Amino acid sequence: MSEPFGLGLAPEPGSRECSRAGCRSEAVWSIGWRNPRIHSADRVKVWVACDEHVEFLREFLLARDFPVAVTPLDAADGAEVAPAAQ
Repeated sequence: MSEPFGLGLAPEPGSRECSRAGCRSEAVWSIGWRNPRIHSADRVKVWVACDEHVEFLREFLLARDFPVAVTPLDAADGAEVAPAAQ
């Protein structure tokens, strides 16, 4: 019999998974961004990233001319995490 959907896929308590689609590595970076065409300056979304994907996600956002700020995750103030684009 197969496992119920999602069983065993949640990260450990207190950890965060990388926002890169398909990555389940622990995130260590916070990537704050916004779409200036639809978000006011005070509306910032946050993705989190592992070391392997931080540059990929950063470049993905910069290619769309979005303002981006990358900081170590432990320095972030617990902002909500937005799902990543694929």
